[in-house]
Amino acid sequence: MKKFVFMAMLAAVIVLSLGCISPPEEGTKSAGITTLRIGYQPSTHQIAEMVAAEKGWWKEDLQPFGVTNIEEKEFQSGPPEMQAMLAGAIDIAYVGTAPTITAISEGLDAKIVASVNTNGSDLVLRPDIKYINPKSLEGLSIATFPPGSIQDIVIKKWLNDSGVDISKIKFHGMGPGEAVTAIEAGKVDGVFLPHPSPSKIELDEKGIAVVQSGEMWPHHACCSLLVSGKLLREQPDLVDQIIKTHIKATEYVNANPQEAAEIYAKRTKQDLAVVEASIKSWDGEWVSNPEIQIPSTVEYAKVDRELRYINKSLSADDLFDINFYLQATAPE
Repeated sequence: MKKFVFMAMLAAVIVLSLGCISPPEEGTKSAGITTLRIGYQPSTHQIAEMVAAEKGWWKEDLQPFGVTNIEEKEFQSGPPEMQAMLAGAIDIAYVGTAPTITAISEGLDAKIVASVNTNGSDLVLRPDIKYINPKSLEGLSIATFPPGSIQDIVIKKWLNDSGVDISKIKFHGMGPGEAVTAIEAGKVDGVFLPHPSPSKIELDEKGIAVVQSGEMWPHHACCSLLVSGKLLREQPDLVDQIIKTHIKATEYVNANPQEAAEIYAKRTKQDLAVVEASIKSWDGEWVSNPEIQIPSTVEYAKVDRELRYINKSLSADDLFDINFYLQATAPE
């Protein structure tokens, strides 16, 4: 009898210790989290996340796996988004591969499982500043995303490769809204930002796009889909569906760019004309295959080491797990 009471008490303690972990409901494939927390940024690069949310696909597709609630958390750039993931505040992230490198080097337990987009950022200068070549940027002040971001890595590598002394350029780490305000108020000479910010500045006649990021670094990785190690290990079936939903949303965006623009404008409260102009003028591409991003992401890690943003080398295996994507896209 005493043994039975002890075992019952032990079982109760275990149940209480599980906290938010719910028992599997009838018809579900696995037990686990009931709320999926998604980090993203207000950029046209990540329209796929917004389309999946607006269409109800996250809720609909993930419900069979026990997920009953979707929490979207917006971040202005990748570095603060990765700090949130390091703190355990989000489960998956639409984020640049460069901030991911820094976070993983700092101990983040996560892997890139799919691509989101390539290229897609512009260097925009005030109309009164004449751009000749990279060297002509010396002496200017440029606002871009914080150190360790995609934009920070791409522009600094391009400048170094072009023989520019980057110490002669004053960089200001800012979010997109702050940077747009800065150039339109004449407080900085230029910005290097992801779309749609460049299009807004041009339509406001406050700047001119002079170089696109694909010219600086052809086909460079930009945003990716990052998933926590906990989900990868404990709920592989859920991860498989997350990737399938992302692929579905990416294909929808490519097939329906006008509707995607309308969804983006609605969700971010940005001017639709700006979003439409952005989609027409950017040099980016919405993609999902993570293999596309591996070469440039590994190169980002090398540049990070050179810039002393990280203190160790990272390989493709440290950053990516493409097996989930291969499984999600395998013929049934």
